Amino acid sequence: MNMHTQPQRTPAETALIDAFGDRLSLLPGDGAVMLKRDDAIEAIKHGLPTRRVESWHYTDLRRLLNAVPDFDPAAAPKAVPPIVEGSAVLAILNGKSDAKTPAVDGVAVERLSEKLTDGSIAPGLDPYGSDDAIGALNTAFVADGYFVDIADGAELEKPIELQNLQAGGQAHVRLPVRVGAGAKAVIVERQAGEGAALTSSVSQIVLGEGAEVTWLIVQEQPETATHLAQFKAHIGKDAKLTLFVMNAGGRLVRQEIVVRTTGEGADFKLRGINLLAGDTHTDVTMVLDHAVPHTTSTEIVRNVVTGKARGVFQGRINVHQYAQKTNAKMACNTLLLSDDGEFSTKPELEIFADDVVCGHGATVTEIDHDHLFYLMARGVDEKSARGLLVKAFVAEVIEELDDEAIVDALEARLDSWFVAHG
Repeated sequence: MNMHTQPQRTPAETALIDAFGDRLSLLPGDGAVMLKRDDAIEAIKHGLPTRRVESWHYTDLRRLLNAVPDFDPAAAPKAVPPIVEGSAVLAILNGKSDAKTPAVDGVAVERLSEKLTDGSIAPGLDPYGSDDAIGALNTAFVADGYFVDIADGAELEKPIELQNLQAGGQAHVRLPVRVGAGAKAVIVERQAGEGAALTSSVSQIVLGEGAEVTWLIVQEQPETATHLAQFKAHIGKDAKLTLFVMNAGGRLVRQEIVVRTTGEGADFKLRGINLLAGDTHTDVTMVLDHAVPHTTSTEIVRNVVTGKARGVFQGRINVHQYAQKTNAKMACNTLLLSDDGEFSTKPELEIFADDVVCGHGATVTEIDHDHLFYLMARGVDEKSARGLLVKAFVAEVIEELDDEAIVDALEARLDSWFVAHG
């Protein structure tokens, strides 16, 4: 008879299980929420995912997450100005939302702790699959965040910036957003902080008919932090979602993107930039379900790798049998600036419809020496010439956003990264 034994728990797994026991009485939630928390910690008890789990093949979380910091109730993150001047800021400081929220016409904001307490958020805590380790971690420990409800027809003049700031320890937040029919908005999700930390963040958005949203994720955690995040979206009829992701920090980062088209005419665009340096590991994993006919999507991800950094992009597009007339294209392009850096790309298409236009591609290259010579022959020193070529490689994606204030703000952050790592 074969005996299957549970592997010995790692220090990180043990620390998470012990922390749950210590904090359970402090976590908000009614009976339904507490049942979800119990299920989540049971999933963690079964072990963090390893390379044997297909969706985690390039990010062995059980090995890479080798330490978990304690919760630090005294940690006080520093306030930061919004990325786009004039934005309405909703700040979460070390996992706790600000009691004062700005008033925005057409927008209702609730603290998530209240929705956990009354149980109304419980259905949103369900995992999206059997390998949902980030969802399990977040569900077990989430104590706060914001629920944002944008009214039908509302057109926001300024962005809403959701700031998740940490100053060490652990912080677990959730950011559900509902966008009404015909509404238009720009939402900035800011992930930043300082110190050794473990953060988890789950963002959820539901777009009503004809809604148009640009959502920016700007992740600039320090190289002492582990950042585990999810972005989940349902796109309704004739709705448009543009998701822009910039990863420019973090020691261990996993950003999951889970999107489903739920109405005909839905359109999804993903534009991503991964700026990887030092001895860091960043994984962007996307699963996109085209579930209804006549929907479109394009995904373009640009990666810059230097030092000993390791990067991953996994992109899977599922075209369901009923989803005829789907148009989906995906591309991942990587610029390797170091012999010690590496980047793994795994694009996938799973198509069950027969009347579709779908394709994907991936490239890995280094700086073109002819281009470098061209600039240097015109008096540009080598370091500046390399910087210009690298910036041009990624700035093209930023400029697609077609909003001068946002483009300027993101290019300023791009320049800051190059100053530090160029």
